[in-house]
Amino acid sequence: MKKDFLTLTDLTRDEAEGLLLRAAEFKAKRHHGSARQPLLGKSVAMIFLKSSTRTRVSFEVGIRELGGYPVVLSKDGSQMGRGEPWKDTARVLSGYVHGIVIRAFDHAEVEELARFSAVPVINALTDRFHPCQVLADVFTLQEAGILTPGLCLAFIGDGNNNMVHSWITAATLFDLQLRVACPAGYGPDPALVAAAGSAVKVLEDPQQAAAGADVLYTDVWVSMGQEEEKAERERSFRGYQINSDLIARARPAVRIMHCLPAHRGQEITEEALEGPHSLVFAQSENRLHVQKAILERLLGGQTFMSVKGCG
Repeated sequence: MKKDFLTLTDLTRDEAEGLLLRAAEFKAKRHHGSARQPLLGKSVAMIFLKSSTRTRVSFEVGIRELGGYPVVLSKDGSQMGRGEPWKDTARVLSGYVHGIVIRAFDHAEVEELARFSAVPVINALTDRFHPCQVLADVFTLQEAGILTPGLCLAFIGDGNNNMVHSWITAATLFDLQLRVACPAGYGPDPALVAAAGSAVKVLEDPQQAAAGADVLYTDVWVSMGQEEEKAERERSFRGYQINSDLIARARPAVRIMHCLPAHRGQEITEEALEGPHSLVFAQSENRLHVQKAILERLLGGQTFMSVKGCG
């Protein structure tokens, strides 16, 4: 039976930890000429309905390093741009490729693609969830030696975006504490917050959210598709910035995270992004290693093993 990766809820805790372990192995062996290529002879369709730097490059490089062949599709360069239904696209591609990676706007479209696809589908970002990024972020915290139950992560900015929703799922899966500081009207999905229970707290005061936090996290104020709201959002989020004042409210060894691209001087200062607390570019690199682990497990012909089965 095929297994998709659309949100972090598609994983058990053991499966997630197994992927983190495998990502660490991929990272350690990458520059030592490892000959293992579990995707040798396999093709992977990469559908990009949004522009991308990190996601496209990390997936394309990862597929090639695993021995596979990436086939990149855009909306304008395919029949998707002429309105071909997702259920048709899914069944057509399933006859050609061994897996599908998709970066889209509407999460429901990705769910429909997965429902009709005979091959595994990996969500490389939708407006609702960004599971590959959040799993890479968790891996980055583990690599930094601070991923422990009860770790407090404060997200500062737009609470109703794919990273916050993904962190809500990560908080419940990894026993973390998530504080979301956002203006009124920009909070996360209430159903997700309710399901997370005491693991998630939504606040309006960024200073309160940052107090004693282990990690400060932020994202852009204006995501793709929200350009018409730019002026309004910049007014609403003024003051929701990771800067030296906010860092001083957190723990002395606080780590700074941002999924990129960043707008220095808006959601984060240059000093915070480039300073000694920053894990931002480690996060970016780790997308490659974590996604290779995901690709191997879903497309490499192996059982989707738990950490207990990893050696």
